[in-house]
Amino acid sequence: MQDKNSINKARALYYNLFENFFVVSSKSENYFELIRLINVLKENPLDQVSGTALNTISEMLDPTSNVKLVQEYDDLFHNPLTKKVRTTASFYDEGVESGKKRVEMIQFVAKTKLRRDEKNFFEYEDSVGFIFALMASLCDAVANGNKEYENTVHCIFAQIINEFIDEFAKDVYEHEKSNVFRELMVVLHSFVEFERLYLEVSKPAPKEKVEENKNESISEEEMQRRAKNKALKALGPKNAQDEACPVDIAYDVESEI
Repeated sequence: MQDKNSINKARALYYNLFENFFVVSSKSENYFELIRLINVLKENPLDQVSGTALNTISEMLDPTSNVKLVQEYDDLFHNPLTKKVRTTASFYDEGVESGKKRVEMIQFVAKTKLRRDEKNFFEYEDSVGFIFALMASLCDAVANGNKEYENTVHCIFAQIINEFIDEFAKDVYEHEKSNVFRELMVVLHSFVEFERLYLEVSKPAPKEKVEENKNESISEEEMQRRAKNKALKALGPKNAQDEACPVDIAYDVESEI
């Protein structure tokens, strides 16, 4: 059986793969890194289904240009002419883009030495791209001996990723413009199932789909204030998992990832 360091390095590679799909960059080296990751992971996939999907992705992508991928990304997540897939945990939790899950992610980041680079990363802390990037860095850090991050990794998966990732993946998979990303969701499904087994986290029970909250436009400061209040109200009696994954509610975090 592989030792934990090898497993954590492999987990970091998968999170890095998903990060590179959801954090769009104009830098060609980032796209070449994505192609490299696909080629590495398709040689030793988690299972046959994800292996087939990785091979299909490899065949669909142009190894010299990211134009096709960027176009599909825009069609899925930004095109006003098609159904736009939301990318934040808060949206799937409450129907808003800056809610309780963003508060929780800000606090998880505060427990690490990592920070969001606000000059180059504009998405919220609970966006899939940021979450995958953070998890890739933390899994790599754990593999390199920083065991203090093991609990943070477990908590982010259990309290953030696990709660919304199935619904998000379904929305991406079923989107009319989804081609490369449809295959990626097959890989993501296999990886999430692995993570649940490895971290001993149960799949959440199905819940009623949250509708978008179309309240009046409000300022960033007001959004943060409301999110903080919602999070405070949501703090009920603690269970065993809450004790293991404490989240303080505050906004005094200087971000830089």
